[in-house]
Amino acid sequence: MSVDRAVLVFAGFMVLASLALTQFVHPNFIWLTAFVGANLMQSAFTGFCPAAMAFRKLGVRSGPAF
Repeated sequence: MSVDRAVLVFAGFMVLASLALTQFVHPNFIWLTAFVGANLMQSAFTGFCPAAMAFRKLGVRSGPAF
């Protein structure tokens, strides 16, 4: 799995987890969903993604997905 795919999987998981937390724990967890969305948008414009840096340090390869 490439870094790009890992970031997409992580972002999707975080959105679904935060929606579940919003539904079952406390409504203010919706802000976690907003944060993930805002981070995805800023990384699309700037190219800076903290999750990608973390995945690279964990050893996920940066090549193509196949």
